[in-house]
Amino acid sequence: MLPLLLFAVICLALMLGYPVAFTLAGVSLLFAAIGGLVGAFDTAFVAIIPNRIYGIITNQNLLAVPLFVYMGVMLEKSRLAEELLDNMARIFGRLPGGLGISVVIVGMLLAASTGIVGATVVTMGILSLPTMLKRGYSADFACGTLCATGTLGQIIPPSICLVLLGEVLSSAYQQSQLGSGVFSPDVVTIGDLFAGALLPGLLLVLLYGLYVFITAVVRPDRAPALERNEALGSESAATLLLLLLKGLLPPVLLIVAVLGSILAGVATPTEAASVGAIGASLLALFKRQLGFRVLQDVNLETMRITAMVYLILIGATIFSAVFRGFGGDLLIEEFLGNLPGGAFGAMLLVMLLVFLLGFILDFIEITFMVVPLVGPVLLSMGIDPVWLGIMLAINLQTSFLTPPFGFSLFYLRSVAPPSVRTVDIYRGVIPFVLIQLGALLLLSVWPELATWLPDALD
Repeated sequence: MLPLLLFAVICLALMLGYPVAFTLAGVSLLFAAIGGLVGAFDTAFVAIIPNRIYGIITNQNLLAVPLFVYMGVMLEKSRLAEELLDNMARIFGRLPGGLGISVVIVGMLLAASTGIVGATVVTMGILSLPTMLKRGYSADFACGTLCATGTLGQIIPPSICLVLLGEVLSSAYQQSQLGSGVFSPDVVTIGDLFAGALLPGLLLVLLYGLYVFITAVVRPDRAPALERNEALGSESAATLLLLLLKGLLPPVLLIVAVLGSILAGVATPTEAASVGAIGASLLALFKRQLGFRVLQDVNLETMRITAMVYLILIGATIFSAVFRGFGGDLLIEEFLGNLPGGAFGAMLLVMLLVFLLGFILDFIEITFMVVPLVGPVLLSMGIDPVWLGIMLAINLQTSFLTPPFGFSLFYLRSVAPPSVRTVDIYRGVIPFVLIQLGALLLLSVWPELATWLPDALD
């Protein structure tokens, strides 16, 4: 029972508010020391930890993390999202729910640029929520749209979540194949996960937009159209096209350059991330937003987020080594293997566990702490690694959106005006949670949504 007790104590410490990285490392080493004293733990598992940490620090794929973070923060500081939202609102404003549709489109592009849920929700909340409320949008509908759009950073590539998940799943896939006696294992790459996430991510954007449009048609009081003088009415097609290109072209070109180079096999995720970082800097320079102060703020924020990711990864590595030293991996394998329903039953339980853990842990902790333990077992049952990764990403996205503990709700609450009640935020996200669950169900019935594009690109 020691591995289960270790996991429970770590979850309890995290719920009490202790730092994630130090909790994972500290509690794990404490259990290792106690286990070593009573003869229930082989200290050789502690001896391998330095080599694993060195492998993390020198991992070329993980170098994409600070570069993607830099790209997202630079785009945020260059106020590209603000200009994009203004132009999109003017173009689509006279349509039913036009402002809401603009928020979904801009949120999708911002999510693809930053890949960080908190940054997207806070940025969109600051830029869009006051405007939506001023234009007559109901508080719950506006908050639900913003929260849901912000979580797209989990699934729209290039996403930091997918980078980390791809690295962990790659290791788990090789481990499962070696355990099955396959000594020349296939590999799953971060690019495969990006390709697999593209269609499900765009499907979610389409479903969000349809919900906003239908709601505006059925209940125009919840999402009124802009007045003629606030939206484009009699302007020429050339003016409309110019605004559209001015708003959409820079971020779309940047995303296409980054994502297209990965999917085409021209560049690795790390190389493509460097292209994105340079491109974001050039956009900021072109907009005359790249001063010394901005560059300093971007570098400090990039360093802070990167340090957090690596510290959590190191703590999770220590936890994983100690957990395996207690035989926890064998316990999980035996438990999942004996569940009724075989692979379906095991997958269902893991998805439920990840959904519940998403209330108390961020995606980074879950990716590094839970996926390495359950991934090899599920993959050894014949589950496709790309499909598993996309299911986990959308599941976490749903968890971050679900009241009362969803992270996205807390992020928006922190920047929402006092007139917006917490219950408005909770009520507004419920339809989007149902959309997310519907997408999960569709993906489980039709796995080709996630697997077709990676197979076609191979």
